[in-house]
Amino acid sequence: MNLLTTLAGSMMEGFLPAGWDLAKIDACCSHPPESVGVRQPWWHPEFNPVPCGSLEDFDVMLGHEIARVISDSRREGRECALILPVGPMGMYRWAVYFLKEWGVRCDHVHGFNMDEWSDRDGKTLPSNDPGAFQNAMESAFYGPLGSATVSANRRWFATPDRLPHYAERIAELKKAGAELTVIFGIGRVCHIAFWEPHFAAEFASVADWKQQTHRLGARLHPLTIEQNALTSFRSRTTLVPAFANTIGPGLFLEADRIIGGADGIFGRNMQWQGMSLWMTLRYGPDPWVPSSFMPTLKGRLYYLSPLAGPLLPEMN
Repeated sequence: MNLLTTLAGSMMEGFLPAGWDLAKIDACCSHPPESVGVRQPWWHPEFNPVPCGSLEDFDVMLGHEIARVISDSRREGRECALILPVGPMGMYRWAVYFLKEWGVRCDHVHGFNMDEWSDRDGKTLPSNDPGAFQNAMESAFYGPLGSATVSANRRWFATPDRLPHYAERIAELKKAGAELTVIFGIGRVCHIAFWEPHFAAEFASVADWKQQTHRLGARLHPLTIEQNALTSFRSRTTLVPAFANTIGPGLFLEADRIIGGADGIFGRNMQWQGMSLWMTLRYGPDPWVPSSFMPTLKGRLYYLSPLAGPLLPEMN
């Protein structure tokens, strides 16, 4: 007895994304933990999942890699284009630490925040609102860099006046020799940024889906809202907007390199991201599972080891 056998007539019927193959998802989650890194045919030859034994290790390892990308581009005389998330966040403290320790200035960096809360028309929260992603980035990364920071005119936030210009500006930077690094987390429903799985129903082909660079006032899945209520709003669902501005696959799949992170563990053996991790790695590229395309790109996906499972009941 499980969700697959009791779905009909339940309140879950029609709740999960319509294009999800639940039996396939269950099979993805049934593999033993030690097989999580077994390479799949669709993975990029230089894509690798990287286990982390603790949250502290996770934060340091991601922060080091972000700092290394910035430092390498500086040394090579190239502009550095970064698509940046708000979640995970702990790596920014360590990115700042390494950059300061190495004496690396960031005036060659262009930072594009991947998303921001909005209303249905794309109007965003004030930049200084405690829940605003812009506020989080200024506090966690740009501010602590001090005099070595990214200049204000190179900080891009997903506001309705700026987000539509991301694609053009990133294309200009890449044409001039910059590499694009996409830093990302994975959503409960396997979104990248706030590009949700149900958007897949709007497109006639995968090729059309892949061309979408952004969306203003994107309608969020209820599980996305509840994920953020638990992880960012201390369970207060009523504070979480139901819409967001977000980049789309036309940008995050243009990455020259990816740096991903999955740290969705609460403590007391509770977690929310194990299924999402396994779907990302094993489902195979499918617009209904946006994160499933990330292993097709060069880079690393860092994850906390317990997310690999076993994903089985544990009653405490």
